[in-house]
Amino acid sequence: MPKAVWFLIVGMFVNTMGNSFLWPLHTIYIHDYLGQTLTMAGIVLMINAGAGVIGNLLGGFLFDRIGGYKSIMIGIIFSIIALAFLIFWHGWPEYIWFVAILGFSGGIIFPSMYAMVGSVWPEGGRKAFNAIYLAQNLGVALGPAIAGLVAENNINNIFIANLFTYVLFLFITWFFYRKITVVSNLHATVSNEQKNRNQKAPFYAMLIVSVGYLLTWIVYVQWTSTISTHVLDLGISLKQYSLLWTINGALILAGQPLIKPIISRLEHKIKTQMVIGIVIFMGSFVVVAFAESYAMFITSMVILTVGEMFVWPAVPTLAGQLAPKGKEGFYQGIVNSMATVGRMIGPFIGGILVEAHGTPMMILILTCLLFFAIFTTIIYDLPLKKRTE
Repeated sequence: MPKAVWFLIVGMFVNTMGNSFLWPLHTIYIHDYLGQTLTMAGIVLMINAGAGVIGNLLGGFLFDRIGGYKSIMIGIIFSIIALAFLIFWHGWPEYIWFVAILGFSGGIIFPSMYAMVGSVWPEGGRKAFNAIYLAQNLGVALGPAIAGLVAENNINNIFIANLFTYVLFLFITWFFYRKITVVSNLHATVSNEQKNRNQKAPFYAMLIVSVGYLLTWIVYVQWTSTISTHVLDLGISLKQYSLLWTINGALILAGQPLIKPIISRLEHKIKTQMVIGIVIFMGSFVVVAFAESYAMFITSMVILTVGEMFVWPAVPTLAGQLAPKGKEGFYQGIVNSMATVGRMIGPFIGGILVEAHGTPMMILILTCLLFFAIFTTIIYDLPLKKRTE
């Protein structure tokens, strides 16, 4: 693994750990501390994610134009400014605006990170994206656990902790990422006819995959929105809920040797990897729909984690394979923006369904969306086959 990839892994870990101080607690903070309804909490998260969509697309565009280092620095600076203000003004409605800025700035960072790792280690294939995915989940494993301890005395301390991690990420980026050279073939000489023929089919295939990816995120994000409040309503503590995400991150790291033989056998069958993962997702949400004890929530989280180990690294890997030269950032921006759209509308849809039908029925209704995600995964390569014919 190139040294540059290790720097990207460390940076992604620090970035994700800082993000995970805050994002699992958004709904709880808005509902329990700011006195707003679950629907309003869903709207705030929708605004946050909507700003993230814009940030994702801009981040991918900036990567292709000015490179990963400058793109990431722009995102970090905006995040630091928002968190510095949030430390002092975290009431209602100021909370909405600063959370929106954080969504926008975070959105700029992620596609650049994925595009960079794919560009500096193209021969790594899935390994490159899986390394970033593992770094993310190590951050998720530690972040919520630390956030739970920090928030136990005063929940407002999480804003200070989040600011500290972004300052650290700024130093990592300043000292190491500016030395990383990413070569783009954006201006390579090809005819317009050949360029259009070569890029349309992969773009359509990427859009089909992204629709399924969006649906999986609509369901997945319920864990950080409606399910989080449901867990507390059942008498499970905030610390125990945060521990579920620690289990998630730890299991992703510990489970790599267990799924490696399967992934190795399916290395060139990304479609199969994704279908297996989505089916496992469905099993997880069926369990959580009927969960009434902490042990059942742990069981559901374990199943969920196994499913995401198949799906989450596969999608950016596929984006890297489909992207024409010079469009790596743009394709990663599409993937990240679709995930962000899922995080945007998921809490809002979940909040409405909870208030209308209750949490268990909401989960079962949304789980049905995963059948459509399986369908889009199966048919995504039809435009590629048509181009070949």
